[in-house]
Amino acid sequence: MTHPAILYWMLGAASLAAGAWLVCPVGQCFVPGLDLAGLGLAHQLRNTTLDGLMTIITSFGSIWLLLPLASFGAAWLGFRGRRRESGFLLLALLGATALAQLVKLWVARPRPDLYAMSFASPLPMPADWSFPSAHSMQAAALATALFLILTRQRSEWRVSLTAVLAMLLAALVGLVGLSRIYLQVHFPSDVLAGLLAGTFWVFGLHALMFPQPARCGQNTASVNTAGDTP
Repeated sequence: MTHPAILYWMLGAASLAAGAWLVCPVGQCFVPGLDLAGLGLAHQLRNTTLDGLMTIITSFGSIWLLLPLASFGAAWLGFRGRRRESGFLLLALLGATALAQLVKLWVARPRPDLYAMSFASPLPMPADWSFPSAHSMQAAALATALFLILTRQRSEWRVSLTAVLAMLLAALVGLVGLSRIYLQVHFPSDVLAGLLAGTFWVFGLHALMFPQPARCGQNTASVNTAGDTP
């Protein structure tokens, strides 16, 4: 029987491979209709207020912000004796970052330039390749990891908190993806592939590191650290 982690990672790889084949078949990249429509709509919506707002929102997908946040969360989990979850949080983010950069080099899709002459972006165009969106992939990975860590706490109030946090995290991740399209630094297909791949990567990592679900009402500090202490 195939391990669940392998299945999740296969889905993530399929998302990236299918996206790469659709936008850069046989190494020749083009702009599909979905990307044209998405970038065109974003360009029509452009205004000074959204420029400033999207510039702030897009920073929530940057590794320079997410890594300190993940490190702080990992340190807090480690202090509470939840060392496996601490490592999981960091691996979720760093693995997504590494995977995104490797696929960028493999696909080598140029950044959007459809409105370069008429769109003075408040952000400089990143120097790396476009597919997939690393910001979207990193934001999705960290949000998914946080959600899965919280779901391992099954007390009634934590279930309610997890539901609220899941909606907030999903909204923030979605806004990060939209900000990359609005700022014309990514195609919609870049963002979609990044979101899917980041989510599947973390679900697979969770299935590998936590093969047994937490027992209802039992604190994971006692469940997950049994094998961590000498």
